Amino acid sequence: MGLFRKFVNQTRKPEGVLGKLMVNGMNGGHAKLADWGMSFLPKLAPGDIVDIGCGGGRNAGELAGRYQNAHVIAIDYSPVSVEKATSHNRKWIEEGRMLVKQGDVSQLRLPAGKFDLATAFETIYFWPGLKQCFSEVYKVLKPGGTFLIVNESDGTDEASLKYQKIIDGMRCYTAYEIDTALKEAGFPEVKVNHHESKPWISVQAKKGV
Repeated sequence: MGLFRKFVNQTRKPEGVLGKLMVNGMNGGHAKLADWGMSFLPKLAPGDIVDIGCGGGRNAGELAGRYQNAHVIAIDYSPVSVEKATSHNRKWIEEGRMLVKQGDVSQLRLPAGKFDLATAFETIYFWPGLKQCFSEVYKVLKPGGTFLIVNESDGTDEASLKYQKIIDGMRCYTAYEIDTALKEAGFPEVKVNHHESKPWISVQAKKGV
């Protein structure tokens, strides 16, 4: 495996030196996408938020800043990502408003019905089965809670499909596939927004009351 392929494969689960380089670039590299995706959130006043697949932790920090009364749990299954996210969010952690921990979306091990908002930025490409993982998110959301998914790829763009071929375990899902899996997991309301000029999608799913 060439160096470039080794490096881009770090997007799945950052490890070692290359993983640290990848995570260091995630926060800035995905910022515009994440902010665009968050702009579609309805008016919320969440008490508890979980950011799943938090990467370098930038988006968890943005959520803590946006929702001043919320407590944020940021989860990633890469120890390298957990370390970076912890460092990036030291302020929120010290204030008692954030916890960064290692975890697996297929078995979240979080209290059922606790969270008002769950988020997943640039991560579901690597989740081991959408319906199962979406069901885990559904379980930990409160009735009426919101699940936000933000992807750089809409599952049809040529550039992302090229990466899908060289990154182990990557799957670029279409908006229809995401919508279907969310509804199969129990979410009755799903809304998809497409960027006007880029293959970005922002998906908001709401748990029934």
